[in-house]
Amino acid sequence: MRVKLEYGKTGLEVELPSARVVRSLGYQPSQPLDDAGAVLAEKLLRPNGTPPLAELARGRKSACILICDITRPVPNQLILPQLLATLEGAGVPRDQITILIATGLHRPNLGDELVELVGAEIAANYRVENHHGTILDEHTYLGDSPRGVPIWIDSRYVEADLKIATGLIEPHLMAGFSGGRKLICPGIAALETVKVWHGPTFLEHPNADCGILDGNPVHEENTWIGRRAGCDFIVNTVIDSQRQILAVVAGDMEQAFLEGVDFVRKIVVDTVPEPVDVVVTSSAGYPLDTTFYQCVKGMTGALPIVKQGGTIIVAASLTEGIGSPEFQSLFGDNPNLEVFVQRILGKDYFVMDQWQLEELAKVCRKAEVRVVSDGLPAETLDKLFVRSAVSVEAAVAESLAKYGPNATIAVIPKGPYVLAQVA
Repeated sequence: MRVKLEYGKTGLEVELPSARVVRSLGYQPSQPLDDAGAVLAEKLLRPNGTPPLAELARGRKSACILICDITRPVPNQLILPQLLATLEGAGVPRDQITILIATGLHRPNLGDELVELVGAEIAANYRVENHHGTILDEHTYLGDSPRGVPIWIDSRYVEADLKIATGLIEPHLMAGFSGGRKLICPGIAALETVKVWHGPTFLEHPNADCGILDGNPVHEENTWIGRRAGCDFIVNTVIDSQRQILAVVAGDMEQAFLEGVDFVRKIVVDTVPEPVDVVVTSSAGYPLDTTFYQCVKGMTGALPIVKQGGTIIVAASLTEGIGSPEFQSLFGDNPNLEVFVQRILGKDYFVMDQWQLEELAKVCRKAEVRVVSDGLPAETLDKLFVRSAVSVEAAVAESLAKYGPNATIAVIPKGPYVLAQVA
């Protein structure tokens, strides 16, 4: 059985034993929009839960538009021209419009990456800037949330007269689904906010998981923070495995987001009849699989369908290495994941990006992880609390030898963008 996994920009063809593969999980059939631009125009005129964007923009002196960073394949070059034309048509001066890249705590996107994000024309003619989550002076303090999270939000957004957020709605390993409020927290929040919101108090909650919104403290908290910071309008899209646009939602930060979530649930959920011994998956290819930090999302996406003691085999390009210097330091500072978890639960230990290692710890409590990559050498991968493999086929063969002749395999070519479940 030949399967193409999402891997880098090209994909990775792998050969799997057909007799052992229970299912290849993917999106449910859904027709891409014939004219996504026309649908977006209609949504700006008739949004969910707000007046039309042109009406909201009338009389506003400035505007800030949040966009995702390079790790998310948002169709900005479809969305931004219509947003910008609407704002300028309503009288917002071009020199008072800021497009703010919601990097969270990721690195900034500059040069060719910035052009890739927004297109050459917008990059040349509009103010496009990066959020810097570690520079507290660039943020405004908005008080503490009811759960005790200090709210520090990028001042360029706070001070804007009109606040707009864009993005994708897709499954998310902590917040249930991305999009909507997530562009504000963590997108333009300071480290002082994110380290509490992404702390063990929130992440160890059983509902802080992929596809869950009800009772999910991560979702509830950043929704509260988003409302506190203010958000006049969102535009979110849903894309398929070829990154064609399936849906556009726009309007109120919560109502339009939930409309998009309802649509996403219908297409991203796929099932196996019972847990399997081996899951072969990906980290969804470029741009999500460029670092080991992001690669963890592919591992967590397989958790619902792998047996306790099973194996998750993930292929990721890792062209940019492990991740931030802080994330890299965690592997040298902690002899094993058990020590790391005890440290973060003790409240006195904090390193930026530790939340992703916490997610890896959740994975490793249930399954062994094998990683296949051209981007990092085996000796490096083997120091990241996972085991390297020379190929997906080799890792599968070893796993089948381990679990016996009746071992079962499931495949998730698109990785964390599919909400894998046991029927």
